[in-house]
Amino acid sequence: MATLARALNRIVARLASLSDTALLDSQVLLASLLNRSRAWVLAHPEWELNERQRQKIERAVGRLESGEPLPYVLGHWEFYGLDFEITPDTLIPRPETELLVETALEWLKEHPDAGLTIDVGTGSGCIAVSLAHHLPNLRHIASDLSLPALKVARRNAERHAAGRVRFVQCDLLPPLTKSPNIICANMPYIPTKTLRGLKVYGWEPAQALDGGADGLAQIHRLITRAKEQLAPNGALLLEIEASQGETAQALARQTFPEGELEIRPDLAGRDRLLIVRQQE
Repeated sequence: MATLARALNRIVARLASLSDTALLDSQVLLASLLNRSRAWVLAHPEWELNERQRQKIERAVGRLESGEPLPYVLGHWEFYGLDFEITPDTLIPRPETELLVETALEWLKEHPDAGLTIDVGTGSGCIAVSLAHHLPNLRHIASDLSLPALKVARRNAERHAAGRVRFVQCDLLPPLTKSPNIICANMPYIPTKTLRGLKVYGWEPAQALDGGADGLAQIHRLITRAKEQLAPNGALLLEIEASQGETAQALARQTFPEGELEIRPDLAGRDRLLIVRQQE
C-alpha cells in the first residue's frame, strides 16, 4: 500500500542531499502532481496513491534527481500572489524580483497621470502581468528577444490580466509613439564566469542570465536607451546583483546626471533595485 505519508518520506530521503528544503519541495511536488493544496497533502497522510499517480511521482522525482529545478518539473511557479506558467524558455520567477513590482506599483499609484509601462526582457511576463493585474487601466508593453518566452508570457497575461499586455519581440525597447512613464527590467546581470559555476547554468536560459564580463553589459545598454525614451518625470527600475549597487548607480549617474538615484535593498538587506527618477 502506497500512502501519501510513505511517498512523502521516500521523496524527502531521495532529495535530502540535493536540496536544503527537501521537505517543503516534496510537499509542493506532491500537491502539484495530485492537483491538491499543500495543506490537503499534510492533512491526508493515509490517502492511497494509485499506480498512475505513483508512476507520475516517480518520473518527477527522477527529473529532480537529475538536477532539473523544481519549478520546471512542475511547469508553474508563484510570483506576487499569482501562479505563472514557466518553461525552460523562461527564467524562474524569484521572490527578490517582487521588490521591483512593489516599487513600480507604489510609484504608479503616486503618479495617477501615468499611462504607459514597459517591461524589458519580460521572460514569463511575471513583472508586466503583475502590474497589469493590479493596474488594469494603464497601457502595458513587454518586450523580449525570445519568441518562445513571449508565447509563455502571453498565456500568463491571458490568464491573469485579460490579455491587457502588448508583447513585442525586440532588443530592449520597441519603437514607440508615446514615451513610457516607467520602464522596468530584470536584465541579465550575472557575470559570465560566475554563471558557469551556478546550479542554474544549463537549465535556465543563459541569454536571460549572462550579463557579460562584469554583469552590467545589458544593464548599461538599457540605461542608455532609456534616457532617449523615458517620459519627463518618469522612472527606470532595474533589478541588479547584490554586489553591483555602487557600479550600477555610477553608470546611471553618467546618463542621468540630473536624475534622482536610489539603491533599494531586498529583504535580506542586499542591494537589489536601482531606481532612477527622471527630472523634467
